[in-house]
Amino acid sequence: MTPSPIEEIEKALEILELPKLVTKADIKRQYRYIAKKHHPDLGGDPEEMERINHAYRLLMKYIEDFRYTFDENEISKQFPGAQHAEQFKP
Repeated sequence: MTPSPIEEIEKALEILELPKLVTKADIKRQYRYIAKKHHPDLGGDPEEMERINHAYRLLMKYIEDFRYTFDENEISKQFPGAQHAEQFKP
């Protein structure tokens, strides 16, 4: 059975040892860290490195294809302090 897109993304996060809430920079940084540990040129397993590369490509494609919403609710989630600060503006 083919995994769902959600299952694929969750597996990619697991492979890269990432939480569900991350930035693009977090993904890149963690990929470099994990790749360095498992790179075949440094004694790592080529199959594991391929899994790591696939996970990284999958997450980066998801980010590149992500459709952003700029509604107030989403902005408040990204900047939780902003809504609180708005209450005190003159």
